[in-house]
Amino acid sequence: MSKAIGKDNIYREITDKIIAELEHGLVPWVQPWAASHQLCPLGLPVNGLTRRSYSGINILLLWSALEEKGFGLPYWLTFQQCVAMGGSVRKGEKGTHVYFADKFVPQKEQQRAKDEGTDPSSIHFLKRYTVFNAEQCDGLPVGLFGKIEPREPREIVPEAEALIEATGADFGIGGDQAFYVPSEDFIRIPHQTAYPDQINYYRTAFHELGHWTGHRTRLDRSLTTKFGTVDYAREELVAELATAFVCASLGIVPTVRHADYLGQWLQVLKEDARAIVKAASLASKACDFILQFRAASKDNSDLEQAA
Repeated sequence: MSKAIGKDNIYREITDKIIAELEHGLVPWVQPWAASHQLCPLGLPVNGLTRRSYSGINILLLWSALEEKGFGLPYWLTFQQCVAMGGSVRKGEKGTHVYFADKFVPQKEQQRAKDEGTDPSSIHFLKRYTVFNAEQCDGLPVGLFGKIEPREPREIVPEAEALIEATGADFGIGGDQAFYVPSEDFIRIPHQTAYPDQINYYRTAFHELGHWTGHRTRLDRSLTTKFGTVDYAREELVAELATAFVCASLGIVPTVRHADYLGQWLQVLKEDARAIVKAASLASKACDFILQFRAASKDNSDLEQAA
């Protein structure tokens, strides 16, 4: 069931939840990977009926629910979807809220536009839905939600290597710093052997590629910000979330958290209740931009393995 609510209220509701976790030292877009009960990465949360991945702020909210409630499956269903699949939500189970943007044109506005021969203006609002994890349901089709097999530990992840190459980004390796230079549109990160936990090389790579998507020739975000400013913290938040989303999609489990910007993130979220929702939306777009190269990267990876 969905419920339309005021945008300001819902932005504050979402933001207050994120702030509470940050103030407790928890980073909701990283925390599920460090959970002791998880034997493997769960990837992006998915609707169990449509099989579509959730996006934007809903990823963070559902990841947080996974950690809080100890679920081992990334599949979510509304009450009606569960029933439609022949199942039922167990008595006493509490759902998790997700949010979707929608719009409508009031009848008066439709008439005004018709009389004046202009385009009608839409009113935008947010809908709140309640979803349940597949583990909160009984009677679902047997074998529909299988356990995810854990990735074998290794230093090189061929799929990630192929994806980085397929983006065509000017990607240099070496030195002792990681950065993206918008004016010259290139990335530099340290060699993988410089990382105590080498899997974090990929986290850094996709973080910088997250910034790379914001170039004016791509998603055109404002990248001309100075270190220590609020706008700088906003862009770092977008890149941080995009990294989390891409790594989850690839099944990569980093072991580090970037606590350097924690204070700045808290400042941004407390001053602007919409900041986390906007950042998550921009991060999903950045993630999608990077993952669009996945088909080409898979072809390259298959060719390399065949060779």
